[in-house]
Amino acid sequence: MIKLKSLPSKNMPRKFIRRLLPDLTAALKHPSMRWAAPLIRDPNIMHLNRESVSLAVFIGVLIAFLPIPGQTFVAAGLAIWWGANLPISISLIWISNPLTIAPLFYLTYKVGAALLGSEHIVFTVSLTWEWFSGLGHQILLPLMVGSALCGMVFAVTGYLLINYLWRWKVISNWEKRKLARQRLKP
Repeated sequence: MIKLKSLPSKNMPRKFIRRLLPDLTAALKHPSMRWAAPLIRDPNIMHLNRESVSLAVFIGVLIAFLPIPGQTFVAAGLAIWWGANLPISISLIWISNPLTIAPLFYLTYKVGAALLGSEHIVFTVSLTWEWFSGLGHQILLPLMVGSALCGMVFAVTGYLLINYLWRWKVISNWEKRKLARQRLKP
């Protein structure tokens, strides 16, 4: 008979996330990354706890929805400033990747246009100055409003969901250990 190995009941969310992320402490010791080491003084930036991970999800999701250049730098700056987990903040901005950016921004444009009461226009993108000056302002304002609103809604939802799930997992593990201790008592 084959016995399957089950996951230990003490497996905390922190241990699961740590297995997924690269060892950034070792990466910061590399000569090309030494400049970044003094920027990262807050222990939450590299450690995994409920607050730093929840805040990192908030930052990553919010920035992913914003149609701005340099999302990585904005997410990294906010993570350092607010004391969120840096690797998670940076990795979550890839929600808006080359495959998802078109439907994501189309959705946020529709939401912004509905909020502003502007009519939905059919357009094609032409990266010329004439297009930006003529049609760009009709598209950019609804896109920015919709992106900010959708980003905030999904970021707050992610923050609350991670907080809840982390807390649930910790309490569940406590209960399992409590039951195991009670079974061991004579």
